[in-house]
Amino acid sequence: MNDFSFIANAHPSYIDSMYEKYLQDPAQVEETWRAFFRGFDFASSSTNGQSEAGTTVPAEALDKEFKVLSLIKAFRNRGHLLSTTNPIRQRRDRMPNLNLDDFGLSDADLNTSFEAGQEVGLGKATLSAIIDRMRKAYCGNIGYEYHHIQDRDKRRWIRTRIESMANSAENAYGFDNDTKKRILDKLNGAVVFERFLHTKYIGQKRFSLEGGENTIVALDGLINKGAELGVKEFLVGMAHRGRLNVLANVMGKTYAQIFNEFEGTAVPDLSFGDGDVKYHLGFSSQVETPSGNTVHLKLVPNPSHLESVNPVVEGFARAKADILYNSDYDSVLPILIHGDAALAGQGVTYETVQMSKLAGYYTGGTIHFVINNQVGFTTDFDDARSSTYSTGVANVVQAPVFHVNGDDPEAVLFATQFAIEYRQKFNNDVFIDMVCYRRHGHNEGDDPKFTQPEMYKIINNHPDPREVYNQKLIQRGDVDQKLAEEMEDSFWKLLQDRLDEVREHPLPYEYQEPEQAWRELTKTSDPKDFEESPETGVDRKLIDELISHLMNFPEGFTPLSKVNRLLKGKRKLLEDNQLDWAMGELLAYGTILAEGKDVRMSGQDVRRGTFSHRHAVVHDGKTFEPLNRLDGISDNQGKFRIFNSLLSEFAVLGFEYGYSLASPDSLILWEAQFGDFYNGAQTIVDQYITAAESKWQRMSGLVMLLPHGYEGQGPEHSSARLERFLQACAEFNITVANVTKPANFFHLLRRQLARPFRKPLVVMSPKSLLRHPLCVSDIAEFETGNRFQEVLDDPEVGPRSGKKVKRLLLCSGKIYYDLLQKKQDDKRDDVAIVRMEQLYPLPAKQLKAVFERYPNAEAFWVQEEPSNMGAWQYINSIFINKEIDIDVELKHIARKSSASTATGFKAVHDQQQERIVKLAFGEA
Repeated sequence: MNDFSFIANAHPSYIDSMYEKYLQDPAQVEETWRAFFRGFDFASSSTNGQSEAGTTVPAEALDKEFKVLSLIKAFRNRGHLLSTTNPIRQRRDRMPNLNLDDFGLSDADLNTSFEAGQEVGLGKATLSAIIDRMRKAYCGNIGYEYHHIQDRDKRRWIRTRIESMANSAENAYGFDNDTKKRILDKLNGAVVFERFLHTKYIGQKRFSLEGGENTIVALDGLINKGAELGVKEFLVGMAHRGRLNVLANVMGKTYAQIFNEFEGTAVPDLSFGDGDVKYHLGFSSQVETPSGNTVHLKLVPNPSHLESVNPVVEGFARAKADILYNSDYDSVLPILIHGDAALAGQGVTYETVQMSKLAGYYTGGTIHFVINNQVGFTTDFDDARSSTYSTGVANVVQAPVFHVNGDDPEAVLFATQFAIEYRQKFNNDVFIDMVCYRRHGHNEGDDPKFTQPEMYKIINNHPDPREVYNQKLIQRGDVDQKLAEEMEDSFWKLLQDRLDEVREHPLPYEYQEPEQAWRELTKTSDPKDFEESPETGVDRKLIDELISHLMNFPEGFTPLSKVNRLLKGKRKLLEDNQLDWAMGELLAYGTILAEGKDVRMSGQDVRRGTFSHRHAVVHDGKTFEPLNRLDGISDNQGKFRIFNSLLSEFAVLGFEYGYSLASPDSLILWEAQFGDFYNGAQTIVDQYITAAESKWQRMSGLVMLLPHGYEGQGPEHSSARLERFLQACAEFNITVANVTKPANFFHLLRRQLARPFRKPLVVMSPKSLLRHPLCVSDIAEFETGNRFQEVLDDPEVGPRSGKKVKRLLLCSGKIYYDLLQKKQDDKRDDVAIVRMEQLYPLPAKQLKAVFERYPNAEAFWVQEEPSNMGAWQYINSIFINKEIDIDVELKHIARKSSASTATGFKAVHDQQQERIVKLAFGEA
């Protein structure tokens, strides 16, 4: 097929000039133009000029040829607006402007033959035939939206596939009878499964797939075709709608397991975790495809917060590609199943798509499958979005969108196979928008007639997708009526047998290496496991080697002058055998890498660090080339992956959480630009990080670094909302720390991989302490034999001086250095300042020892935050509820309760801070 699309894109005056050149000398124009002009039949008479063959060219005919070309281009561009994708009602008029008069043509031209027919593979053809071909290609049960793609090669690849299919015989999609029977078998399973549950468990919520059963055909097609194209692992994220059906008919979860959950016959083991509703649970399996490939399938557990699972799946997929497949992204395919209303309405979908081509978050392209049932809860689609389609976000990354009729399983299968071929070839996202309907209300107990009476009058009389396809196959003679009935009866009997037995052997499953590593860890809620941290110090020789590596650059590398000045300060500390916060942190990563384990870190400015302290990556001052300071430690070291993220919290934190699920032996960190910025990702914190182990028994060692501290920078840059994390603490679900020493931070990070279990770690990380002259640690504190200290006693109180202390100040974080300065200035040896470096799990044993050491002291909790924020409410409840075996009246000193985290006036901040310090020492 010749490609003359360049002509439809050209300006008429340019075409005229090219044609004049062609008439004078055909060699003056490129071969593509010569082929175009040669193609016309110049047999008619005219006075406009001579052709290459010596005949003359009619101007009107040439003009109409270009109009027909414009019409062809318009069908390619806007034909999807006329496609027959809605199975239950007439499409709204989206003004496609594809009428003849839109192009200066009329019915009188329909029987005229045009050379432009070559553009669509017809050769010279009548306008009527050309239009029929374009309608078949672009206005059928699949609407192709792809002209927003700027890459010409991608557009042409898509176009060639579409128009080749339109050129085929009546069996447009080219499927053989075996494929059609497999489609029917999958539809049979999907429809009968839902009907069976509806009959046996009336009124129970299951968020059925009824109306959208061809989702099962689509997923089966994606897996089978994907396996043929090299995909070894499929990671699926989806919400409630159809989840049980996907688990049963795609993932291979046994019917017995599902019926157990409905019957409630299985007594749950609540010794570890609370469980979750059946339509939130995840599942892993292995299946063998018809082509003989064995592939891994994983359905990621999800909460009710729609679309929040999207970045989690992407992070999981990236980790699998990095860890198992040497970053071969063609081996791992993320599949995200959306509802139309959620896809359009939830901002995290935009964030997830926006990160898809970024180096730190690239997963090789995602298949987005939209179960478009034209309603969101009880909201009509025209009240749920402003865009023409729910898939408008696809335009952000120029992803093609295939809109497909949910009652046509062959069209659905063709679209999904088309999508996976495109993904594997171009490694881009692809959207499949399957327009269908929802048979019942939002759940099976909800009456949709209250809110959509007209739509549900249509739906109630509309046959299900299997019946529609069944009749089509029978009419075409592809299957007979008896076979279809036998398939339904057989499947119903199978389900009844499984329900009667409530037992069945699951598919065999071979655990991958990272999964086996998770299985070898301990799930723990035993207080004894948290009483003392394991030793995490390292050999001095390794420390010295890493310090030398970090402080020196390769030959020929010229660091920026400011970097040299920073290193000069660190060298001065090293002369006194001391390390600051940045060096302590980098040393932690370096030792983990030296042990052969990977470290991944992302956030909005993590390479340099928001406060210009980390400088994990520096640039050559002459060539501007980047240098990762933690590369080149040794030949067999782990990989240090550090990425400055897009300006997103929700999606990026979800991505890193997903990444952390893939392997327990990697340290995964996310750092907020300022601590309170994490609240844009509150859903990920509440639904995954703090609760997933209880709900889904999924451990994670994710580290959240949240800069926190009151330095007078205002309400948006002071508090990381420590109180919110402490409120979410229970059952040893996470660790919350507010560390004041570089060495303690070093041990805290190393502890993440040293314990026989994994817990998310939330660190109120410092800002001003990054350069505080007292916030340093002796190198000896990093050495073998040392561990994380949950509580730091006052180093200035002698071992026998505890009884002399009259005032015990218990605190956490930066406020310690303000209190220390006051104590030293006033030479107060009757005051002890004790730091709680770990707030949760509560270091009860260490705290008890502190109070026993200072029996005569009046005890105060001192914090910078307002009384209704920070750790005070949490600490107070511990003492009120006697969670520590000691009788102490604990008073508190803090800013007064406030709606805002901090004042925006520096002078007021200074006054408040001074007042807190004075109160702590009994002076105000």
